Amino acid sequence: MKRTWTIIGVSDVSSSFKWYQSLFGQPATSPHHLHFGQLLDSDGTVLLSLHQWGVEDHPSLKSPHDGTPGNGLLLFFRVDDYAMALRRARALVARFEEQPHVNPNTRTREFSVRDPDGYYVTVSALAATERRNAASKRPNKRVQPAKARGRATKTRGR
Repeated sequence: MKRTWTIIGVSDVSSSFKWYQSLFGQPATSPHHLHFGQLLDSDGTVLLSLHQWGVEDHPSLKSPHDGTPGNGLLLFFRVDDYAMALRRARALVARFEEQPHVNPNTRTREFSVRDPDGYYVTVSALAATERRNAASKRPNKRVQPAKARGRATKTRGR
């Protein structure tokens, strides 16, 4: 398995899309459809998919009234700029489910909030080793001119 695509049922895809973009510090864009949107990381990895309740015949996405949205689900995101994510979260929510603290299991800073549909969302800092590893995997943009990087990206998809 390479990746999972977590899909959650939401009342308003556009509104939830904007909320998560704000939390993650992403540029404001619109979902591709009124009933479905995917939030992507800068490398194209799907972070979260948002699906309008009741639009299609998916058994677990028919109605939020068939069960409690988010029951048994914890959305857990690791971010490389925890301090900025915390500032953005403070602007988005009236209260935190869990105040910022150090998780004794991961030994990283984290906080938890509820999204507009009531899902429990935890945001955690990357551990120091993860930050170093992520930084070492980033391409050195000074090695190639910008035009060469753009061409390489375009030809990879062919």
